[in-house]
Amino acid sequence: MSGIGAIGGATGVQQIMALRQQIVERSQLLQQIRNPSDATAETGGAAPAGGFTGALKSALDQVAATQDKAAVLSEGYEKGEVTDVAKVMLARQESGVAFEATLQVRNKLLSAYQDIMRMGI
Repeated sequence: MSGIGAIGGATGVQQIMALRQQIVERSQLLQQIRNPSDATAETGGAAPAGGFTGALKSALDQVAATQDKAAVLSEGYEKGEVTDVAKVMLARQESGVAFEATLQVRNKLLSAYQDIMRMGI
């Protein structure tokens, strides 16, 4: 029995590590958006493909995909098709973290816009 728990635990650790990697990648993307001069230095002086708009769209698409995956897994669990509750909960947590990060980016963009609008007065 302990072997079964160890296998399930290893899978859970792998899922957590995959989630951590996705968070790190999103963090790097947000840092590139915030500091475009750093991104151009890393790419040999070229601007990132698509620029700010492309990076923002890509990030939003990733968040939407994460939310869709969580919704599909939740629906599958409710129907009895998915029996791994840990997988469902990890997907839901990942979706929540992605949404919160998106909300924070939105708040920062709105604040920056308001600051810029105040400059003209």
